[in-house]
Amino acid sequence: MSTKRKNFLISNSILIAFIVIMVLIANYYLVTTFGFNEDTFIAITLLLIIFAVVLNYFLSKPLFDPLFKSDKNLQKTIKETLHELNIPASTIQANVQLLEKNIKDEKNAKRLQRIKLATNELLKLYNQMEYEIKKEIDRIDKQEFLIDEILENSIDKFEDIKGTITIENSVKNIIINSDKNGFQKIIDNLLSNAIKYNCNNGTVKIDFKDGILSIFNTGKSIDTKNLFIVFDQYFQEDITTKGFGLGLNMVKEFCDKNQIEIKIEPKTNGTQIKLNLTKSIS
Repeated sequence: MSTKRKNFLISNSILIAFIVIMVLIANYYLVTTFGFNEDTFIAITLLLIIFAVVLNYFLSKPLFDPLFKSDKNLQKTIKETLHELNIPASTIQANVQLLEKNIKDEKNAKRLQRIKLATNELLKLYNQMEYEIKKEIDRIDKQEFLIDEILENSIDKFEDIKGTITIENSVKNIIINSDKNGFQKIIDNLLSNAIKYNCNNGTVKIDFKDGILSIFNTGKSIDTKNLFIVFDQYFQEDITTKGFGLGLNMVKEFCDKNQIEIKIEPKTNGTQIKLNLTKSIS
């Protein structure tokens, strides 16, 4: 537990205890003065509630304002630092693209390619960090976008690792309103699983019908006894596969937050995942 969190809990506990004591004292005084009966009960109770709320406001404001102010300053510093990190990375990327046109030597071209790949990875990490920080300290704005674009981006990412697996995507011209970066991440996770748990020369089929985005993969079907725990953090049906069991948990968290119903259905020759996007369709 962090020191700030510990101090907050201690301060809050002391404040609550003090307010309770003051309310009990006020209650004793009012009951002694006016007596306790059916007529005075409601009046005394309302008066004590108002007293407790006002006392809590005036005591908590000077106590917690410094804590909230330090958090606000930290958020501002993180945002500014993150913005500054993007500038040199983008500058390197732009200059590498210019140098590529002029370098003819094969050895130098390979070195430049390594710089380019490293810079692209750095920018990916930047975008990931920016999204995660915004998700924690800001409200993520929704926007309209084509599901087709998200799916094609995801399919391109896995082109080199899908091996003998065929990916069939029939989704066309479907627009939804949601968190675009977050939606891209859940599609990446679902497609990654569809490839990971597939079979040799298997198939991944992606289609959209009646507001339902469906991703089906051939291979071993998910065990029905795991359907109730498949979204639990760290759960892995096959412990021999690489990973930490975080993917589907993050997918479920995103879906719940964005009113997307997700279902996993075992089939005779594989597994199908359905995302109900009716509440997100523009």
